[in-house]
Amino acid sequence: MAELNRSRSDKLFAEAQTLMPGGVSSPVRSFNAVGSSPFFVASASGAYITDVDGNSYIDLVQSWGAMLFGHAHPEIVVAVTEASQHGTSFGTPSELEVELARLIVSMVPNVERVRFVSSGTEAAMTAVRLARAATGRAKILKFAGCYHGHVDSLLADAGSGVATLGIPGTPGVTEATTADTMVVPFNDLAATRTAVEAAGGDVAAILVEPVAANMGLVLPAEDFLQGLRALAIESGAVLVFDEVITGFRLGPGGAQERFEVDADLVLMGKVVGGGLPVGVIGGRADIMDRLAPVGPVYQAGTLSGNPVAMAAGIAALSMIRSRPALYEELQTTARSLVRGLVDAADQAERVPVAAGAVGGLAGFFFAEDEVTNYDEAKATDEKIYAAFFRGMLERGVYLPPSRFEALFLSTAHTEEHVDRVATAAFETLTTL
Repeated sequence: MAELNRSRSDKLFAEAQTLMPGGVSSPVRSFNAVGSSPFFVASASGAYITDVDGNSYIDLVQSWGAMLFGHAHPEIVVAVTEASQHGTSFGTPSELEVELARLIVSMVPNVERVRFVSSGTEAAMTAVRLARAATGRAKILKFAGCYHGHVDSLLADAGSGVATLGIPGTPGVTEATTADTMVVPFNDLAATRTAVEAAGGDVAAILVEPVAANMGLVLPAEDFLQGLRALAIESGAVLVFDEVITGFRLGPGGAQERFEVDADLVLMGKVVGGGLPVGVIGGRADIMDRLAPVGPVYQAGTLSGNPVAMAAGIAALSMIRSRPALYEELQTTARSLVRGLVDAADQAERVPVAAGAVGGLAGFFFAEDEVTNYDEAKATDEKIYAAFFRGMLERGVYLPPSRFEALFLSTAHTEEHVDRVATAAFETLTTL
């Protein structure tokens, strides 16, 4: 196996480190957690991403899940091009906002109103503010390993990049800021009930990733989400589903539809922007109408609802509506991928692999048994994952540069891609 030429990427990274902290705009991109340095992307198309040195990789990251239809899908490219010719930002309402809002409300259960923002972090921040205003309470209950953006009060025991870097919280966030954040283990209803009862009626929101995808992929235990719904009703808390990842990736109606559980507020992003920066908070009208200018809860953003992002989102959601078999096809590809990874591990007989898939999400751990929470995810071997990542990259497969992230499938991924990934996995695993 010939070693990849990374000379131009290495040169760019050296310069980038003199201009940006760590040389990157988001920490996990540094590849520190996998003992490597990043490649710099020149272009991407469909299931592939190509770096500045001409190396192409099967991309199982897909811009961290934003690309449901693969990179540079022609319909989205056309929509973005046409919209940008009319202006890239107006700072006023546009018809495109109304059209995308109409699509979301028609597709996502229990969403009567939406507010567009520019990121999932902004959506989470707004949800916390709204829940506190709606209930008159202070405390937010979240789950260890779930990541809701870099909102100060939600960084406690967060997954994703916080977990990757081994940061328990982060300097700059005061104890007072997180004093009203309660953290319990994912998939543990008993611990959740105990925490809610201990708060003495002061829980404003129960905030959860319905499928945890920022500690690796961890599926909800049977009746876990239903139990959260019942507990929220019983305690008077607002149930918030963070569907920035699962929204429009598990189905047209996201996790609410797939698991038949109603949330009061829903956070969306990634797929809903068609690859451009968009965040959405949606939910019941009686809660959402507390936002200014209707209500007293302030939230604003200069680039919120910008027309180019709205056009990309409209194109993406319109394609979803036009393809009734889309999610069945994605699920088939995802399950085929994880079967291929498990079979490769069994044949290599070096390290065990536990894997799972749901909708267009997949994930694996180097572990004997299924991982059900953050503590179990953290107990997996970081060094083995890092070596596996590097070996797969050398064989033309780009995995998340952290064991605490999910794999993302797109409609551009085929069984041929799955077979190539499985072959690369077997070859890599035999070297571990």
